Amino acid sequence: MILTSLHYLYIVMVVIILGIMLMKKDIVIPCIIGIFAMGYLYSGNAVFAIQSIFNAIIYSGSEFWGIIVIISLVVAMSKGLQEIGSDVLIMSPIKKVMINPSMAFWAVGLTMMIISWLVWPSPAVPLVGAVLLPAAVATGLPILYVAVAMNLFGHGVALSSDFFIQGAPTITASGAGIEAAEVISASVPIWFAMSAVTIAVAFFMMRKDLKRNPTLFQPVAMNEAVEVKKMKSTKFISFLTPIAFLIDIAAMLKYDLAGGDATALVGGTAILIMLITVLTSFPIKVGFDKIVDYIKEGFKFGITVFAPVIFIAGFFFIGNEGGAIAVFGEGAPGILNDISISLSQSIQMNKLTTILTQTTVAIITGLDGSGFSGLPIVGTLAYTFSNIIDINMAGLAALGQVITVWVDGGTIIPWAVIPVAAICNVSPQELARKNLIPVLCGIAAAIIVALFIL
Repeated sequence: MILTSLHYLYIVMVVIILGIMLMKKDIVIPCIIGIFAMGYLYSGNAVFAIQSIFNAIIYSGSEFWGIIVIISLVVAMSKGLQEIGSDVLIMSPIKKVMINPSMAFWAVGLTMMIISWLVWPSPAVPLVGAVLLPAAVATGLPILYVAVAMNLFGHGVALSSDFFIQGAPTITASGAGIEAAEVISASVPIWFAMSAVTIAVAFFMMRKDLKRNPTLFQPVAMNEAVEVKKMKSTKFISFLTPIAFLIDIAAMLKYDLAGGDATALVGGTAILIMLITVLTSFPIKVGFDKIVDYIKEGFKFGITVFAPVIFIAGFFFIGNEGGAIAVFGEGAPGILNDISISLSQSIQMNKLTTILTQTTVAIITGLDGSGFSGLPIVGTLAYTFSNIIDINMAGLAALGQVITVWVDGGTIIPWAVIPVAAICNVSPQELARKNLIPVLCGIAAAIIVALFIL
């Protein structure tokens, strides 16, 4: 396979983008430049190259629009629950099981994981922090370990799998050109190994600290969060919300719903809960405005999260034949497919080197701490490597997704753990440092499992 200047330009831009990531800078600018340069080299026309930037963003945005909407709607729903105090009421029974530091660690962590699966970690952080932090600290669990539990279970365990909302697997799958359901299915053993090892190491580190320095675990009294004035509908909504999502899960299992079908069910449920919240909690005239306010807040969050990802994915999507045709028109080459054929003819790769390369790229792309920016890259690499050697594309993409999100989501990058650090009033650097050893152990476990199953 003979590579052209267009292929080499794509390779150079990928290297530049990874280099800029290592410098801890955002990569939107090089991605825009890359799209323009690719468009100009392909057509020799500056006008076409400028149009290519817009077309790439439109194509990328269309790929992600469904997931942007579902995340925005779930956040909008959570805003309604917060305003009437149902969020606090839903979680209040959990405080009763926090009778010692160990139970508090697991209670905070598992609660954070479940809520993060349903509404993502960002909305979950202030909720869990406000309601459970004072109770956890009162048992003698240091604030730093409350932050560790929230961060590892929320931004690590929950976000790296994203089974419910399916934002992460959708982006990863788009880069690899496969269905999100394939990535989710392939990710389970890798995700479980990484999560179990990371959490176990973190828990035993906490226990070791307890034995070495018992004074760390003295109960501390903290002021409880200011309680929102409850309304007549608060108890009803706090009962309805978890029941509705449990019914969703049952429906997914019964009717074998996955991917877009499952997302549509969750999105529709979020809208109905938000609507019922407004209609039962406010006068009808106020409700008309309230629901608009919630929707605005939700979409503000969704667009804020995905705006840079759309630009980044726009560049990487043109490496696949489908994306290239959508942006450049019929006859555009499948750049990554051509590159993979060329590599297979010139370089001897095996499963170990492929998995280690994917892991290294996943970690590098996670260094910017922006969340999901590395997912299109690891998805694209999985597609490329699977054309070079006999390896499971979905599994390789899942490996990249899990590691990227654990790093980038993030748990070991100081600037990515700021929300949890802020709500717990601890140093981001100290939190990232405390997470480092458990996460590295988890990555090692994920690599070992990948070697056996891919």
